[in-house]
Amino acid sequence: MNLILIAVIALGAIGLVSATVLYVCSKKFAVKEDPRIGEVAELLPQANCGGCGFAGCSGLADALVKGADAGTIDGLSCPVGGQEVMGKIADLLGMAVANTEPMVAVVRCNGTCQNRPKIAEYSGLRTCAAMHSCGAGETACGYGCLGCGDCVAACQFGAISINPETGIAEVDDDKCTSCGACVKACPRGIIEIRKKGPKNRRVYVSCVNKDKGPAAMKACKVSCIGCGKCQKECQFDAITVTGNLAYIDPNKCRLCRKCEKVCPTHAIVAVNFPVPKDRQDNPTKTSENENVELVS
Repeated sequence: MNLILIAVIALGAIGLVSATVLYVCSKKFAVKEDPRIGEVAELLPQANCGGCGFAGCSGLADALVKGADAGTIDGLSCPVGGQEVMGKIADLLGMAVANTEPMVAVVRCNGTCQNRPKIAEYSGLRTCAAMHSCGAGETACGYGCLGCGDCVAACQFGAISINPETGIAEVDDDKCTSCGACVKACPRGIIEIRKKGPKNRRVYVSCVNKDKGPAAMKACKVSCIGCGKCQKECQFDAITVTGNLAYIDPNKCRLCRKCEKVCPTHAIVAVNFPVPKDRQDNPTKTSENENVELVS
């Protein structure tokens, strides 16, 4: 009986000492979180997409609070919540937030089945990453869209899909949050986050093929051949040609579309521009490679 009583007393003493030690440690090493972090996190959409550059919404919330304490939150934004959410956060933190231009994902490939015919049959794991690791894929172009849908699987917002007729990924401007998940998922780097532009109008080179002209054209009829005609035509220095590939800087482009007209392969695409009157009367004048539509 005495042994049992001693054991109970010993265990009680050990428990009391342990509890005291834990209590002291919790007080001494406690990490106090700024309550504003939780308030900011509640305003964020909790998509945890990583488009802001942080691992999740909690990381962005912490950075925003620290930025507010430092005197600025410029450069920090939530692509999913957009300007509306950032405005609410700025009001909460008592800061001013700069207006940011809407962005959208752009698939820089126009190598449809018609422009870039298949020359092989792939029978392996049906993912872009797997097909890309095996080589050029089912066409002669080792740069274009593989059409397996890795980007579709990565998008949490249903903003991207594979067109069954063209075999190329397409982005729904209204659903895209420019989080960048599709950009990371594409093994060929053909998806780019660009400015939506006024009235959602954009001009860009829909090609990333860096092969020399003859090889590029052999692989795809609408490939950029790096001829430089667009660069010479541009009055705003918005176009550069590097590694046989032209690129249009969205920050410099004035959407004049002169580059589109001189491109011999129709590799430059103009999106959401009104169709000229002469083409409205005669639709057959519209080039099969020109991606244009009427703006309401």
